[in-house]
Amino acid sequence: MPARIPGWKYDLVHSAILAILPASGEGIEFRELPGLVEGKISRLDLEKLGLVSWYTTIVKLEMELRGELERVPGSKPQRLQRSMN
Repeated sequence: MPARIPGWKYDLVHSAILAILPASGEGIEFRELPGLVEGKISRLDLEKLGLVSWYTTIVKLEMELRGELERVPGSKPQRLQRSMN
């Protein structure tokens, strides 16, 4: 069963991820993503959000399913970029 999160939390993290991820190049290491997302969200919203790393992972997985982002082929550790679609 997929996780269900409030829409405003999804939208907040989704917007932050889109602002961070490049459309090409080496991408961003997945392990760096929660810290970068945290830097894009206001202190007040961070207090209401909860665990940034958990929400970042959930939203990232949904974005992969929707084809909005992709893993950089052959990258280890996992690197992400915006989908070319």
